[in-house]
Formats: sequence, C-alpha cells, structure tokens
Amino acid sequence: MKGSKSKAETTKKADSKLSVKRKANDRGSKKPVKEKAGKDPNKPKRPASAFFVFMEEFRKQYKEKHPNNKSVAAVGKAGGDKWKSLSEAEKAPYVAKAAKRKTEYNKTMAAYNKKQSEKKNEPEEEEDEEDGSDKSKSEVNDDDEDDESGEEEDDDE
Repeated sequence: MKGSKSKAETTKKADSKLSVKRKANDRGSKKPVKEKAGKDPNKPKRPASAFFVFMEEFRKQYKEKHPNNKSVAAVGKAGGDKWKSLSEAEKAPYVAKAAKRKTEYNKTMAAYNKKQSEKKNEPEEEEDEEDGSDKSKSEVNDDDEDDESGEEEDDDE
C-alpha cells in the first residue's frame, strides 16, 4: 500500500478546506452590517387581518365548547380549518371589520408620522436658540435685575 491514502485522511483534508472557505466567506463579506433601529413604543400597531378578527371570536367559542383544552396549537389548527371551510359570504363580516380597522390605523399612522416629522424639526430650531445658553442669560440678568430674572427662571422650569 505504497501510495494509497486512507479515507480518513482524504475526508479530513476536504473538511479542512470546507471550513476554511466558510471562514473566508464570513470575513470577506463586503456588505456592511446595519444595526437595527430601536422600536418606538408610541408607534401604532398594525391592524389585525380578517383571519385574526375571525380568530378573536373563534377562540371564545372554542373555549366554551372545549374548556379542558389548554393547547394553543389545537385552537389555532381548529381555527385555520374552520376559516378555510368558510365561504366568501361567511368571511365578509370579518373582512369588513378588518377594513374598518385598517382605515382607523391609516388615520392614526398619518397623525403619528406628522408628529414624528414635527419632532425632527423642533430640535434643530431649539439648538439655534440655545447658542447663548439660558444660564448665561440668567446670570447676566441676575446682576442687573434680581426680581424679574428669578420669575423668568421659574416659568422656564
């Protein structure tokens, strides 16, 4: 067995080559990694789809019929099967409720976006006003007029 290599030696070499390739791909990726922006807790939540509107009612009915069932998966499966078996006419009230919720969501989202754009504009204006800081103004005013500057400071706070 002069020039023959064992199977173990050849697989080890192949494994080492594969592992080197994986590491090179991880290190050599040219796409910049973006950090995920934090969620705003004040942002309105998306409205429920017609299926989830249906599931709200279905869960109540299912719990009444099966009070001993504690499995969430069983409720979801039964709800999904029931939803699939419904005709378009039977689904219509849930679709209408979902559409109504979506219009309300769009209104609140428009108000939220307007508020966010106003917040973005406000700090820029405030920074311009703060170039001469409030403390320096009040210290100068304290020397000249003690009574009036104290009242102004209280109003700001």
